[in-house]
Amino acid sequence: MQRANYHTHTCLCKHATGVPADYCHFALDSDMTTLGFSDHTPHPDGRWDSVRMSVDELPLYVQQVRQAQKDFPELQIYLGMECEYVPESLSFFRDELLGRYHFDYLVGAVHNYPYKGEWLGMFGTSMSADQLHAYTDHIIQLIGSGLFAFIAHPDLFGLCYMGWDAETQACSKAIIEAAIQYDIPLEINGYGLRKRMIQDHGTWRFAYPLLPFWELAGELQPRAITNSDAHQPIDVWGNRNDCLNIAKHCGLTLIERLSDNPPNSP
Repeated sequence: MQRANYHTHTCLCKHATGVPADYCHFALDSDMTTLGFSDHTPHPDGRWDSVRMSVDELPLYVQQVRQAQKDFPELQIYLGMECEYVPESLSFFRDELLGRYHFDYLVGAVHNYPYKGEWLGMFGTSMSADQLHAYTDHIIQLIGSGLFAFIAHPDLFGLCYMGWDAETQACSKAIIEAAIQYDIPLEINGYGLRKRMIQDHGTWRFAYPLLPFWELAGELQPRAITNSDAHQPIDVWGNRNDCLNIAKHCGLTLIERLSDNPPNSP
């Protein structure tokens, strides 16, 4: 079985530490075989640049990953990017990332979503049922774009929507069914297990992975992938065993490598 992680950040995103070589050293120490880098993509208009590299830094990121490929032949190292779904940036993803720079894969993610003419973030806020539906519509558009090898933390709404009710059930089902329709794996994300727990109607839980979401996924059976979402080198295998246990508990079918999921995979 491969020991792979396809969700890895670097210091260029301004909220992680380490350069690609640092993660490679820890990957080897963790007996890993495969490491995919997927730092947050810049946007040509500079939006959200406090938590991502600038367009000017993109060549440096590519150079650092390509150099790691040469310096660590023991590892299969892939060049990827975690992409916030912004329709205005899709041509940049296609022409620059996949085209000019020949990225191996792109990861789709929603940390921000459009609602009534403005973009709302997922961190440090609460979410209404109406906003949950807006988030769901947005992530379904992302899934349907066909650009992404997998969808990062689709249950991120657990950060700001409290309770498991008819709304979360319906929205989760819609997200999972879209992933099945387009045959895109959904990610069980280990980073949420390293963050502070939140109190939800008197009960402490992880913000994500959101267990009821994945139990529903177990009933519907999309393909799934587990990743550590490493933001520091020591976490390159962080909480992966916990994620694997969630997948086993829910009876999910996991892909072991992105090459099992064409077209934008290594």
